[in-house]
Amino acid sequence: MMNKVGQEKEMAKLNIVLYEPEIPANTGNIGRTCVATGTRLHLIEPLGFRLNEKSIKRAGMDYWEKLDVTRYIDYQDFLDKNPGAKIYMASTKAPKTYTEVEYEDDCYIMFGKESAGIPEEILLENQETAIRIPMIGDIRSLNLGNSVAIVLYEALRQHHFDHMQLEGHLTKYDWK
Repeated sequence: MMNKVGQEKEMAKLNIVLYEPEIPANTGNIGRTCVATGTRLHLIEPLGFRLNEKSIKRAGMDYWEKLDVTRYIDYQDFLDKNPGAKIYMASTKAPKTYTEVEYEDDCYIMFGKESAGIPEEILLENQETAIRIPMIGDIRSLNLGNSVAIVLYEALRQHHFDHMQLEGHLTKYDWK
């Protein structure tokens, strides 16, 4: 990718982490979003499905084989294999919103399982990096795929979408 003065520029690398995801369609959709944004996906087991299930591939369509994905046997395995990682913990229980932080290159944004979120013990250990998406009323949470997209695109926006196509083109016409 070239910047405006014709120099090669480094692509911001971001990481999405799913802690024990349960629903294959959500993981497939998140995988597709990761491919579309050049983001790495990290899956912490146990998973509530097998990665070869049709539903995950259907949700990710033909993008799944292009996905940069890593699996871990548990949370400790993830920590051991990513020492010093800056990890933001997305949770409805977090004290600050996802727009109140600055997402560093190569940071990790973790989301919990659909039925229970990230365990509170992990959240307590990471209070400074715990973030939430604001909601009204008594809604328990947003869909996992939507939550990932909201926070990921904020992180990408902060990096000026530096490696992404910023304008679209019509198929039959030209923009005026």
